[in-house]
Amino acid sequence: MTKLRNYLLTGFVICAPLAITAWLTWSFVQWVDGWVKPYIPGRYNPDNYIVFSIPGLGLVVALIIITLIGFLTANLIGRTIVGWGERLVGRTPLVRTIYTALKQIFETVFATQSSSFTTAALIEYPRRGIWCIVLIATTAKGEIASIFEKDGQEMLAVFLPPTPNPTSGFLLYVPKEDVRVLDMKVEDAMKLVISAGIVGPEGDKALTPAEASRIVEGRERVLEESAA
Repeated sequence: MTKLRNYLLTGFVICAPLAITAWLTWSFVQWVDGWVKPYIPGRYNPDNYIVFSIPGLGLVVALIIITLIGFLTANLIGRTIVGWGERLVGRTPLVRTIYTALKQIFETVFATQSSSFTTAALIEYPRRGIWCIVLIATTAKGEIASIFEKDGQEMLAVFLPPTPNPTSGFLLYVPKEDVRVLDMKVEDAMKLVISAGIVGPEGDKALTPAEASRIVEGRERVLEESAA
């Protein structure tokens, strides 16, 4: 009976994520199709020429339009039009607040590699002896940096994601010498956070002295680059 229960749980663990992923993907495709397809001219809509509907057609059209908008925005004329539109939105009280918040969220989510989190680290928080996983954002800048520079301290801006929902969290400014850079990837660090430490980096093994030395040197380079 115990083996049967274990088989059932194992099958559930394997099938549930696949089923939920497939359902969410299909629901998203259907939702986009429902929004986009009504605006496709009849002569260009394949659904008018075949007896069955083509799922995902609206999504393909939406991706093409979004790509074209991105292409046009990359040149001077496109940037001028977008700038004019943003200034217009900026003059509308309620719309301005919503648009600004959404734009900041999307810019953060789709940030380029140079401006996104690339390094995981450990800091002692909320007290000495207790360690938390954080993501290094950048060195402190502007007024915040100048305040600590008077005391000869170099601060790093780090993001502390909570468990199990890492979408919220805390921005902390920590002295550089108190940050211990990890060799693991950011994705592996987030797995640890989301799973409450249950799911760790794959392929963990004991390090040789040479490997440990290379990791330490790599950590020092990361901190130096963050300070640059």
